[in-house]
Amino acid sequence: MKKLFLGAIALTLAVSVTSCRDTKKEEDTASEAVEEVGEALKEAGNEAAEATNEAVDAAKEAADDAVEATGDAVDAAKEATGEAVEAVKETAGDAVDAAKEGAEKVTDAAKDALKKKH
Repeated sequence: MKKLFLGAIALTLAVSVTSCRDTKKEEDTASEAVEEVGEALKEAGNEAAEATNEAVDAAKEAADDAVEATGDAVDAAKEATGEAVEAVKETAGDAVDAAKEGAEKVTDAAKDALKKKH
């Protein structure tokens, strides 16, 4: 009976030691998994920050392009307006010259008519 009792104790001790080793291995594995998850989260955070920075840079570049295009459009509108003003001035000048010429002809005709009467 003693042998059986001592054998059972020895077996229990062996199982206990083996169980502790397995628990330690599982604890180490869990610790490694936690570290890997932490590293993966850091990496994901870095990638997200990098993607955000790239998106901000792209948005800034698009805004700069839009401002430049708007400036070009304003410049083109100013140039077109200047050309239109010049064309109106020229046309108005031609109309004034034609009116003067017409008035001179009418005046000359009126003078000629008055001379013929006298």
